[in-house]
Amino acid sequence: MQAADSTDRAAENRMTAIHLAIAFVALFIGVSTGVLQALEHGGVDLYPKVKPLVHSYYQGLTLHGVLNVLVFTTFFICGLFQFIAPRALGEPLASRRLGWATVAVMAVGLVLAAIPILTDAASVLFTFYPPMKAHWAFYVGLTLVVIGTWMVFANLVLTHRSWRTKNPDRGTPLPAFMCLVTLAMWTIASLGIATEMLVVVIPWALGLRAGVDPLLARTLFWLTGHPIVYFWVLAAYVSWYTLIPRQVGGRLFSEPMARGAFILFLVLSAPIGFHHQYTDPGIARGWKFVHGFLTFAVFFPSLLTFFNVVASIESGARARGGKGLFAWLLKVPWGDPSVVAQILAMGTFAFGGIGGLINASLSMNLLVHNTTWVPGHLHLTVGTAVTLTFMGISYWLVPHLRGRALWSRKLAVGQAWLWIVGMFVFSHSMHRLGLLGVPRRTAIGMAPYLKPEWGLDLKLVAIGGTVLFVSALSFFFNMLMTVVASREPAPAPVDLAVYAEGSSGQSGRLFDRWGIWVAASLILISIAYGPSLLRMWSTAPFDVVGLRVW
Repeated sequence: MQAADSTDRAAENRMTAIHLAIAFVALFIGVSTGVLQALEHGGVDLYPKVKPLVHSYYQGLTLHGVLNVLVFTTFFICGLFQFIAPRALGEPLASRRLGWATVAVMAVGLVLAAIPILTDAASVLFTFYPPMKAHWAFYVGLTLVVIGTWMVFANLVLTHRSWRTKNPDRGTPLPAFMCLVTLAMWTIASLGIATEMLVVVIPWALGLRAGVDPLLARTLFWLTGHPIVYFWVLAAYVSWYTLIPRQVGGRLFSEPMARGAFILFLVLSAPIGFHHQYTDPGIARGWKFVHGFLTFAVFFPSLLTFFNVVASIESGARARGGKGLFAWLLKVPWGDPSVVAQILAMGTFAFGGIGGLINASLSMNLLVHNTTWVPGHLHLTVGTAVTLTFMGISYWLVPHLRGRALWSRKLAVGQAWLWIVGMFVFSHSMHRLGLLGVPRRTAIGMAPYLKPEWGLDLKLVAIGGTVLFVSALSFFFNMLMTVVASREPAPAPVDLAVYAEGSSGQSGRLFDRWGIWVAASLILISIAYGPSLLRMWSTAPFDVVGLRVW
């Protein structure tokens, strides 16, 4: 990433490669079960034909959610950050022993969680709401994966500390700064789900506690459940801010604006979970209003990102000869699959953000809550903005790790466009069905209350899902052929973005005052969640027994 960095990166590259390999396997299984769900919506039920691999729609839905939303994203981000941050700092990873221990802990956790899912002992979906009760290994396994992310953060903090002793007066290089802020936000937010697991759910699953309190469990889940979206999205932003500008031949428009946006995400991302619980009793309306307001507030740093990144892309296109108000878009390197995938992901995220504002509005949320609108929205954000960005990153990162050029650039470009076409059909239909009242988390194709007006859109869901599956297969084939069949040497790695004239690459130490920003985040979380959680904990009866509804 930096020419001046001559550190031997072989061990770090292997760690990154292992994380990516696990992420890709999870994504492959997840999209394979996803297409079964899409076809089921369209009236094509293949589940009887895939037994005993997948026993039911709900086991497949659990596999799809856990592997795509939790495992793929988490393993990819951990591998990517351990690749980018040390290179941006010009330092080796502080502890390779800790790095390998992280790989082991996360892998063991994944296996522990996967076994009960695959044996149909944990078909509780990726939200695992009590009183649905999975095998204890499912909860312990996911907890170990979360602990692994904390270990990654600890290793990067130690690496940053080593860099700081040599550079006491410099601001943290932007890519490393973004990685650290993202992991700091995630570590704080993940305390919610860690508390749910360690204090509420795991003792219940092991039989040490007779019952559970669903409202307390759901609230602790959503303390983490919405910030995890920013865990995914901020990882994509790291590439949009620091790699895309160089890939298009331009400069980052404003480095201070980028740092400010990430600090706002650190402070604002966690205390917004109640907008997922607008319909839950037991939470005062006033606190729901506070969380709704903060959800709209966290939209602001995304607007800063949109402006900053688009301005950076425009500067690159104009440097390549682009003219006019919009004609400069023709000079974007549309033949570079990494650029194409990520720019298409950015455009999709704009629509996902607009839908997110509807979800955050109490009155409009009541119209779409627990309908297919929600997974339609989720597939625009994590399913495209994040996933397609990660695919775009893979188109340069995997060749770099393998030492061989991407097997087919044309196939990669086509794959990105095919993903967008499939997602447009799939997500648009899911949103429309949500407005018609079609419930989510439901094998709707087999429902006895199927309405004629749902028919066309349900078939379009199946068509869009199939197109997405074909696109995913193209991606996996290209990655496989790059690893086993490509013979051309890999191109030089992508350089980090430089900064526009008048935008300093050293924006001062203000943003590096981690204690201030972490304290602000914790204070805001305490205000927004403290009174409700204290009341729930003091009144929780813990008397709801576990249910197996599958």
